[in-house]
Amino acid sequence: MPASSTPPWPDGLRFAFGTLTVLPVKVTRWDREAARGGMLCAPLAGLVIGACAAALGLLLLFLGAGPLLAAVATAAVPAVLTRGLHLDGLADTADGLGSGKPAEDALRIMKQSDIGPFGVITLVFVLFVQVAALAQAYGDSWTRGALAAVVSATAARLALTLAARGGVPAARPEGLGAAVAGVVPVGGARVVALAVTGFAAAAGALLGPYDIVRTALAVVAAAAVAELLLRHCVRRFGGVTGDVFGGLAETAATTALVVLALGR
Repeated sequence: MPASSTPPWPDGLRFAFGTLTVLPVKVTRWDREAARGGMLCAPLAGLVIGACAAALGLLLLFLGAGPLLAAVATAAVPAVLTRGLHLDGLADTADGLGSGKPAEDALRIMKQSDIGPFGVITLVFVLFVQVAALAQAYGDSWTRGALAAVVSATAARLALTLAARGGVPAARPEGLGAAVAGVVPVGGARVVALAVTGFAAAAGALLGPYDIVRTALAVVAAAAVAELLLRHCVRRFGGVTGDVFGGLAETAATTALVVLALGR
């Protein structure tokens, strides 16, 4: 079997952690084969980020902090471990979509270093929702809060895997979006989606039968809402960019947290 037909998992893991986190992982290959492995491994990076976020939240609760402070800290960890790139991408995507400009002008707005009013408003509401949902989860139980942190972070990176599937074009010929656009086989994206959903359901089983459904539904809803945003961005911009990937991750994470906060 040709070497190019098999994702280079060690290089893929390096690509995933080296591009999606600030962890000291050196990316040794930037070709599309490594990018394919990296995007297939993206949920693993999310799992690690979510575990770190949950660990800090649980530590604060153990030291006597309340659910709100634990929730703020938990929401801050993914931002720190990604250098805020996903939040920045969300803001830039909101500015591009909100501008109402043609694709070329909207992409130029997204490349600007400043954040416009649409981006600011979107960031404020998204972070409020994330903190509120996490605070409710921690208030119910420490385990629910930790589970919400892990599942939402993993679902966020699953959205990146799905957005990098074949058939989704890049909006620009350069940048991270172009490097990963279309690298993941559709079948591979489906397998990863099923694996993440199964993982979420298994984690939810720790809390009871109802939570098996809730956590699986959180992943499915996160992927569905991110898909709606992806399709809208492809229509508006002509494809995906690094900013769009960041916006998809934050959208998926927020959706998962909202679903996990419902039905108490």
